[in-house]
Amino acid sequence: MSFLLQDLLIEPGAINIQQTRRLSPNADLPLLPGGTRLHIGVLVAILVAVLGYLLLFRSALGMRLRAVGHNPDASQYAGMAVRKSVTQALAFSGACCGIAGAVLVFGSESHRLIGEGGAAAFTQNAGFNGIVAALFGALHPIFTVPASFLFGGMLTGGSDMQRATQVPAALVVALNGVVVVFVVGSLRLRDRLRTWAGEVSSYGGRA
Repeated sequence: MSFLLQDLLIEPGAINIQQTRRLSPNADLPLLPGGTRLHIGVLVAILVAVLGYLLLFRSALGMRLRAVGHNPDASQYAGMAVRKSVTQALAFSGACCGIAGAVLVFGSESHRLIGEGGAAAFTQNAGFNGIVAALFGALHPIFTVPASFLFGGMLTGGSDMQRATQVPAALVVALNGVVVVFVVGSLRLRDRLRTWAGEVSSYGGRA
């Protein structure tokens, strides 16, 4: 996409900023009532999270996807089509990313696609922030929703916090990294404790 914004999709006359033409006003996502800047894309994101939960935890397909994700070798031994499940997971993930990208573009204030070099680049490290929110939400679709609101509010309010309290806005980015370290570390510790508990139980049974 960055390559296309350098030539084919770039707005005529836009020399210093890689951006497309302004999208049609008819495509703007409507704002939610209440005088806020929230638009209907928020409801779309919540709906996708609910559908993801139903798919992963309330369907046979979701059971296969989770099994392959946890242990592909055991799933292969059980007769599951591992490659097919991986392809399906990639397809679902790509669809979610496409919906997220459309919401970001059609719901942004600029209503155009802007390259990563612009100050208002439409992704704004959304991929990395999404990973942090998913980890904080215990990799659960429903729990990821409040986690996303939490980190979204922190990132949005980082600049205001810096102006009001002289606390660097980069602290929010650093906090994201700390969350990743602690969550991944806690998951690793949990696996070690489970392994240790299993070994103790096995030893006690033999005794």
